Amino acid sequence: MANLQFDLVSPERRLASVEATEVRIPGADGDLTAMANHAPTITTLRPGVLTVVHSGGSDVYVVSGGFAEITATGVSVLAEQALPQAEVTQEVFDKMVEDAKAAHQTAQDNFKNEPGPVDDAAKLLSDMVAIGGHIGLTAKN
Repeated sequence: MANLQFDLVSPERRLASVEATEVRIPGADGDLTAMANHAPTITTLRPGVLTVVHSGGSDVYVVSGGFAEITATGVSVLAEQALPQAEVTQEVFDKMVEDAKAAHQTAQDNFKNEPGPVDDAAKLLSDMVAIGGHIGLTAKN
C-alpha cells in the first residue's frame, strides 16, 4: 500500500510528522479519509477526532478546528488546537466544553435575531460534546 506524508501542527507545537497509509479527518462538510493519490483538496476542520494510520499502528488526536490540505503525496493539518488523545483528560475535556459553552452564550448575547452565528456556536458546542463520546469522556451538564 502506498504511503503519504502526514504533518500536524498547532500554534503551540508540531504534533506529528509520519509516513501514513491513511488519515481520517473530521471535515467541516463531513468526515473524509485521505490516502495516497487523493485528489488535491483543502477543507476546514470541525472539532473532532483525527486518526492517522501508519506502519506502527494508529495515532488519535483531538482537534478543535483548523484546515487540512490534501495532495496526492501528503496531508498537512494546521489545527487551531490539537492534542494527542492521551493528553485529553476529563479536566482538559471539561475546559474545552466550557469554552464552547461560553462561545455559544456570547453568540446568543451578541447576535439577537441572527440565527447564523448562534447556530454555528451551537454546532461547535455539539461537536465538542460528541468528541467526549468518541474518546470515552462525558460532558458535565
